[in-house]
Amino acid sequence: MKTETKKATPEKEFDTVKTFRAIKDKISLDMANMNFEQIKEYLKANSAKLHAK
Repeated sequence: MKTETKKATPEKEFDTVKTFRAIKDKISLDMANMNFEQIKEYLKANSAKLHAK
């Protein structure tokens, strides 16, 4: 029977899953009490930030 030893995983500098989850949670909180028109405006305003690069 061969015993495998697990190598210690190095500490990540950037955790993609954690960051993406935090962004999704913020958006959910921001849009929680919005109607459809408000959500459309929110998305239009915030997606412009992504395309402004």
